[in-house]
Formats: sequence, C-alpha cells, structure tokens
Amino acid sequence: MNWNVLLDFSPLADNSDKLLSAFWANIRISVTVGILSLVLGTLITAMRVSPVRVLRVAGAFYVNTLRNTPLTLVLLFCSLGLSDTLKFRISHTPSINFFWLAVLGMSVYTAAFVAESLRAGINTVPMGQAEAARAIGLTFTQSLRMVIMPQAFRAVIAPLGSVMIAMIKNTTVVLVASYYEAASLMKDMFEQYGATLPIFIGFAVGFMCLTLPTGFFFNWLAKRMAVVR
Repeated sequence: MNWNVLLDFSPLADNSDKLLSAFWANIRISVTVGILSLVLGTLITAMRVSPVRVLRVAGAFYVNTLRNTPLTLVLLFCSLGLSDTLKFRISHTPSINFFWLAVLGMSVYTAAFVAESLRAGINTVPMGQAEAARAIGLTFTQSLRMVIMPQAFRAVIAPLGSVMIAMIKNTTVVLVASYYEAASLMKDMFEQYGATLPIFIGFAVGFMCLTLPTGFFFNWLAKRMAVVR
C-alpha cells in the first residue's frame, strides 16, 4: 500500500480555488433555502392549525407527502419534470436556472420538516393564550401572528436548528438537479485522483465548518430565547 499517495493533500491544495467556489455554492443554496423554507413552513403550519378543514387537509397532505418522499426524487422532478419535460425556465442562463430549480426542490422539501417543528411548538403554547386572544376580539390570523407563533418559534429554536443542519448536509444531493457544488467537485476529484483519505477529510472538514457554527448559533439562540414556564 502506497501511504504517500493515500496521505497526499496536494490535490486539495491544487484545487483550492475550486473548493472555495464549490463550498460558496453550498452556502448560497443553504441561505436561500433556509429563508424560503421558513416562510413556506410557517404558511403550511398556519394551514395545519386553521379552523378551515380544507386548509388543514391540504396542509397535512403536503407535509405527509413531502416528508415521505426522498429528496432525490423531488430534485429529479424539478430538473427533469419541470425543466426538461414541461420546459419551465426560471432563467435562460443555465447555471442560474439550475440553482433556482435546486432551491425550489429543497425549499418545498425542507418546509415540510419546518412545518412539523412549528406545529409541535404551537402545541406547547397553553390553550388559555388562544382563548384570551379570542376573548379580546382577535381573529384567528391575528392571534396566530401576534400571540401563538412568536411563542411557538421560541419553543422550537433548537429543533429548527437541527432541520437547518440537515438541510445544509442535504445540499450534497443537488447534483441531481444539475447544479455544481462541493459534492460534485468531490466526485470529480475522486475520478481524477482516486478516492483518497485526504479528499474525504478535506470535504468532511469543509462541511463541519458549515454545520458546527450553525449548531452553536441555534443552541445559543435557544438558551437566550427560552420560554420560562
């Protein structure tokens, strides 16, 4: 066994510019998906607790369908179904179009997990809070927006952090949506240099640099915003 080859970190050094560019692509996707999935997940949560039965059924159907569908299939639907078959284009520039198709697929997928976390947070809000809101004349939307949701968000900061960390790791799957990021570069480097230990270590450290600060931030935020019962 040639240990010099197995422990050679020169491929990472030679491709440092590509590494930075690839991980920057992961960061762009993660930030965009994080924002969109929080917005969409909040709307789905409102549907799931709505007094209108049709909205509750639609919200439950969305969550149960997306949570039980592999992310790879969702991204394949966006790239092959929407783009290739239905000729749906967000941009005429291929790289921008593939970026937004990947964002679309990951956002609708992650939103299902965000919605479940928020629904669990709503269940921690005492029933008397909603009853008091109705007693002073607030509508369902007003009580949800001003009374229930703020407390629900504070109660599930840590679980939402776990969802965001999982989402960051899931960006390695966007290759199936034809978008080039860190996992795509790692695949190319394996084909060029072989599956060596330094390449594994380099990309593992790169993703840890993205996920560990995210975990620390949400843990800190959860302690700072903890709801005292």
